[in-house]
Amino acid sequence: MLGCTVKPSFLLKSFATVGRLLFVAAVQQAKMSAPCDFVALHTGQKMPLIGLGTWKSERGQVKEAVKYALSVGYYHIDCAAAYSNEAEIGEAFQECLGPNKITKREDLFVTSKLWNTKHHPEDVEPALRKTLGDLKLDYLDLYLMHWPHAFERGDNLFPKNPDNTMRYDYTDYKDTWKAMEKLVEKGLVKAIGLSNFNSRQIDDVLSVATVKPAVLQVECHPYLAQNELIAHCQKRGLVVTAYSPLGSPDRMWKHPDEPVLLEEPGIKKLAEKYSKSPAQIILSKSQLLDTGKQDD
Repeated sequence: MLGCTVKPSFLLKSFATVGRLLFVAAVQQAKMSAPCDFVALHTGQKMPLIGLGTWKSERGQVKEAVKYALSVGYYHIDCAAAYSNEAEIGEAFQECLGPNKITKREDLFVTSKLWNTKHHPEDVEPALRKTLGDLKLDYLDLYLMHWPHAFERGDNLFPKNPDNTMRYDYTDYKDTWKAMEKLVEKGLVKAIGLSNFNSRQIDDVLSVATVKPAVLQVECHPYLAQNELIAHCQKRGLVVTAYSPLGSPDRMWKHPDEPVLLEEPGIKKLAEKYSKSPAQIILSKSQLLDTGKQDD
């Protein structure tokens, strides 16, 4: 098993009662013989391999979830403006971070994301400052562009046309990226990166980048191994973070006949063989860290 700061038994409990797991698919680290609980970014930062994702964490619950996670050893919290719960997470940070508290700010790795309606270069810094204010932080460790496409500018997270289709904006994500680079220069974020970008889009950003993206965050699990994308990122010095590593069976666009990863017969067989849970098998190095290969 991967060496980490949180016991596997807690990881399973946390998925049910605390929030959604985030897993760093650090392939190069996985091939080291010694266990490692973080991966080094090109900025020199150490990003913990396992983090708490706050997507779909309900208001009224996410504060206690984050406080509990910090109390038992999580050092990586993944947030986003579009999750609409950063203010409540900020309350948890205010209570738990600082001298003589549960965690020192410098020991915690906090990620957030720029939403699609804030891609216009003039909107990037105000959007970040809103996130910092909500989270009650002076800086972020990592700030990601949530998606490559831009929506119509404004405060409506999902602007739509009368026929219910999305209203898009024509802001080029390369222009958005250049605005994000200024956030690093101002010390508001330590690193910037991408989320839900494909290989071509990554190279497109790299072609104009003065500040290189440090991380790509994408959905990644045995049903969506992302082998080629991970290899592409490795060659370009990006660390890959996997969201929904146990699958995403509750997403709105799921097909009714789509299989459930945690009920996959092969995974359940391995779990029985090694006296582990299906989730522990999925989170093992052979399933996620080693580019999604199946254990023999």
